[in-house]
Amino acid sequence: MSAQPARSQTGHASQDLGRVTGLISIGQVLARLSGDFPDLSNSKLRFLEEQGLVSPQRTRSGYRKFSGEDVERLRLILSLQRDHYLPLKVIRGYLSDMDNGITPVLPGGSTSMLQGARRLTRETLLSATGAPASLLTEAVSAGLIPAGESYAEDAATMLSTLVSLSQRGIEPRHLRGFHAQIEREVGLIERSVSSLAARPDAASRARAAEQAAEIGEGFDRVRAVLLRAALDRPRP
Repeated sequence: MSAQPARSQTGHASQDLGRVTGLISIGQVLARLSGDFPDLSNSKLRFLEEQGLVSPQRTRSGYRKFSGEDVERLRLILSLQRDHYLPLKVIRGYLSDMDNGITPVLPGGSTSMLQGARRLTRETLLSATGAPASLLTEAVSAGLIPAGESYAEDAATMLSTLVSLSQRGIEPRHLRGFHAQIEREVGLIERSVSSLAARPDAASRARAAEQAAEIGEGFDRVRAVLLRAALDRPRP
């Protein structure tokens, strides 16, 4: 796969990336991919970026902008997760081979594991994340993962993160407040885009989804700045 498009060298050019190069927003990416991947969310797209699997460009104000190549790369990543239940470290190696011109081979050859499945069983979820059953039970109890007999793909992302946090002494019960905070943020976002979302035409609904994703990104940046400032404060 060819290299990512070069980043702009000037603030003005960066601000106009979408108009000049045809790059699209995170909301537009969701609109393109959600038909094939209904569990996809802007938080999952951001997580895949944080893991270094895709590298969208940024405007001067910090908004992500995705190229057509980025979208197809995301489609491949999501397909490998959904159809083959590959962990991210295996997908990262697969993409690295592609980027280096090597024909990648899936573990076990080309045979799919549960071809086309979109939900994870409890056993598959635990196996894919390396989490103990007790951690999954605690995550469900804390409201971090919905209870059920099967799980959406985001549950694997959440549980993998909880495995890492638990190794540092942070348990699901410590994160109960996150769920309540997210619900408050969703309420703010829904109120902000309600007039657009209520319109009957598809273009307005797509714009509402795009604006919702952009507001979510704004919340993420506010949260990140506040957290960094708090961590940098001198301690007595």
